[in-house]
Amino acid sequence: MATWQPDPSFYPSPRMAAKAPKETLAYVAAFDPDRRKPDAIAVVDVDPKSPSYSQIVGKVDMPNAGDELHHFGWNACSSCLCPNAPHPHMERRYLVVPGLRSSRLHIIDTKPDPRNPEIVRVIEPEEIAEKAGYSRLHTIHCGPEGIYVNALGNAEGKAPGGIFLLDSGSFDVLGQWEMDRGPQQLAYDFWWHLGHDTMVTSEWGTPDTFENGLVPEILLGSKYGRRLHFWDLHKRKHLQEIDFGEEHQLVFELRPAHDPTKAYGFVGCVISLKDLSASIWTWYRDGDKWAVKKVIEIPAEPADPDLLPPVLKGFNAVAPLVTDIDLSMDDRFLYVSCWGTGDMIQYDVSDPFNPKEAGRVRIGGIVSRASHPKANNGALNGGPQMVEISRDGKRVYFTNSLYGAIDPQFYSDGIDGWMVKLDVGENGGIKFDEDFFVDWPKGHRPHQVRLEGGDCSSDSYCYP
Repeated sequence: MATWQPDPSFYPSPRMAAKAPKETLAYVAAFDPDRRKPDAIAVVDVDPKSPSYSQIVGKVDMPNAGDELHHFGWNACSSCLCPNAPHPHMERRYLVVPGLRSSRLHIIDTKPDPRNPEIVRVIEPEEIAEKAGYSRLHTIHCGPEGIYVNALGNAEGKAPGGIFLLDSGSFDVLGQWEMDRGPQQLAYDFWWHLGHDTMVTSEWGTPDTFENGLVPEILLGSKYGRRLHFWDLHKRKHLQEIDFGEEHQLVFELRPAHDPTKAYGFVGCVISLKDLSASIWTWYRDGDKWAVKKVIEIPAEPADPDLLPPVLKGFNAVAPLVTDIDLSMDDRFLYVSCWGTGDMIQYDVSDPFNPKEAGRVRIGGIVSRASHPKANNGALNGGPQMVEISRDGKRVYFTNSLYGAIDPQFYSDGIDGWMVKLDVGENGGIKFDEDFFVDWPKGHRPHQVRLEGGDCSSDSYCYP
């Protein structure tokens, strides 16, 4: 794992990372919603010059069934070059893959053969519970001091959820990250501003409120997550909580500016209890405190109730359901996945307080079932979900499954997995790559995407 020179995929700044070579492979988490067969990390060929372009060219199966692989990440990335905790000898080699349902961690080596990665270690839930006190592992980020893992429940699957660290060399569990969690109880996503020594975390719910699907009484009672939490990253201490109010539920995905001198970021709110709309908020520094402002509202679309799943029939409308967002490396374009309506929307966020729509495509959707030029099966189900952007900002990849227990609540006939790619215009605008469509093998659904060498949500930077 140690090298004499910095890994060539590490870049001091996002400006330099944007000039990185094009990716040729994508790693995609694929899970069995019935939890009978092992989940897998699939390898997809994304090199247009390759004869196997847009095909799954390799995979590694997990040793157990029922993991529900989720938001995996690299063991090391560009944050290893930060001056406060330098690890320039590290190598981007291993994928750290969490099981949201099983609470296992899988360490996967991509180096000997990138198309046929190998599992080199499995960390069982009992070890994580004993050493860190957490379960239901959700997201991985490589940080300056080690590998950060967040979890949605404590060892018993209750509140509080939180974050723990792995040693980036040995992968040993080091322990709970929080020294003083203040009022924080619920967990979901986390990211940071390295230039401002700040951690940001969001909220979903405890495992018993989502593992069998969303609970309508909890949702309508505004008992799911609706807060952001701000922390002192160095002291590991809670500093501030911002409550979005009872109307807003499921404050989920976080994307801070890549430029470490900028103290702002974006968060998506899945649904409004007032009108089913979704929203994007900008968090920012306001004097000596953090603040938020709603900058985008995406309305629900009227629909024939006969075409709606039971959870939406009474509303006569399709909720957009913003379930993922991603920010281009130059902090210019924000991509918003509307899993309900089937839209992928590109916003120009050069002014983070005044976004402008720059492009939109539709595929799938609860009602629209929009197709793709290369799809063989016509109408598509599922909708834009996990989205990832190439480092140069010219290619956008996304998949269509959210979570095994929630998929059938909104797509009653089930979800047939797919993965697509968009090409991005020089000054914005998006269109489908008509030659790229992965019709996912039946029995598994695709979720998180990671690009070879890094992408726009895998790395953080200490230099502008």
